[in-house]
Amino acid sequence: MTVKTPNAAKPDPRRRLPAVGALCEDPIARPLKARYGAAALTRAVRAVLSEARTRLAADPDAAPTTGALLEAVEARLADGVRETLFPVINATGVVIHTNLGRAPLAPEAVAAAALAAGYANLELDLVTGRRSSRQEHLDPLIAEMTGAEAGLAVNNCAGAVLLALAAVAEGAPVIVSRGELVEIGGGFRVPDVVAQSGSRLIEVGTTNRTHLRDYEKALADHPDARVILRTHPSNFRISGFTSAPSLESLAHFAHAHGLLLVEDLGGGALVDLAPFGLADEPTVQDSIAAGVDLVLFSGDKLLGGPQAGLAAGRRALVERLEAHPLARALRLDKLSTAALAATLRLYRPPCDPFEQIPILRLLAQDTTTLDARAIALKSQVGGFENLEIEIMETEGYAGGGALPMLPLPGRALALRSLRLSAGALAHQLRTSATPILGRIEQDRVLLEMRTLADEDIPILASAIAAISQIPLGPEA
Repeated sequence: MTVKTPNAAKPDPRRRLPAVGALCEDPIARPLKARYGAAALTRAVRAVLSEARTRLAADPDAAPTTGALLEAVEARLADGVRETLFPVINATGVVIHTNLGRAPLAPEAVAAAALAAGYANLELDLVTGRRSSRQEHLDPLIAEMTGAEAGLAVNNCAGAVLLALAAVAEGAPVIVSRGELVEIGGGFRVPDVVAQSGSRLIEVGTTNRTHLRDYEKALADHPDARVILRTHPSNFRISGFTSAPSLESLAHFAHAHGLLLVEDLGGGALVDLAPFGLADEPTVQDSIAAGVDLVLFSGDKLLGGPQAGLAAGRRALVERLEAHPLARALRLDKLSTAALAATLRLYRPPCDPFEQIPILRLLAQDTTTLDARAIALKSQVGGFENLEIEIMETEGYAGGGALPMLPLPGRALALRSLRLSAGALAHQLRTSATPILGRIEQDRVLLEMRTLADEDIPILASAIAAISQIPLGPEA
């Protein structure tokens, strides 16, 4: 009689992979352990083996060799230590591009930050040998450039608003027009900032119309209010049937009723942009002259400096901000302090900020300059059979929450590849040796001239030439 035995289970192909310890101790792995450390090697080995198990579960015949596994481990380790932040070419047409770091710094600001990179007299009075405040490097400059009595800087504008409300409202109600309850990038909202300062928000008026009588009613209902917060709508516009008190009348009202007027101006323009067709952006000096007690604005937008939030206004109020515990949590580091001070000095005569501050220079360019740049680039790339190239009129924007809905006349080089889709062409530009960021419109990649420098043209030409030689592939 024959006895049948059950079929033996098929061996799990994933068991053919080496153990973590065995792979870490392989002779080929020893240099990796010495270079990257035992802990990093172990993490990389575990990750590579996990990926290999997943592949084997789908395809039992795809068992990798030990050598292939260690090559993947080495690649993962090398990728983990490479730089992740590096220069790119902005050809998007958005001048103050938040994703690309907003304002490019002037050479003087870069040099100042480099000088401060080592030991520096950040909080030391070299004459007396005693400790000083880092704000002393910025206070007189901010006051000089804005016409205010005093100034200070923290790490961003939202921080400056938070600090100002915490220091001068001190938990009392803050009155804000409904039309100014904006949300800025990253989902941060004015009501949330007011709440975090410890104060209670009092809304007045409607979305499109607010009158002085609305503020009067709010004050009658909340006599303990201390601050009116005015927020400049720097990232949106309401048009049509609208009304709001002038800044001068709002300041007069606030002072007549014993209130402080604090303005979140956002963009931070220190020069008049109207001669360049950008007439809707108020300056910090205008707000100070109108009677605002504290003006809060960004350092890395229209001012053209590093990330910072500046406060300019009455000295007694600025000193209250500086003495508040939040000021230490929000304080500016030494590199940004040096770069901001150097940027502010470029506004002093005989300097021309439109020549020396990159953001202002880009905004002030005329179409003749843009045309010349576009022609120069096209002359270097116009002969490739696999690319259709033309110069076209476009529109760009200041970006970064400044001058919304106000287009800037532009010129762009429009590229259409006969081998690659617009998305694939944009990807090739983004991943070239120097990443190039354009934008896609109507199945073409547009390279905007306003946000380019003349020295970018050879780099762009080289990248376009390389892309023109890419053969047609399955994902093109």
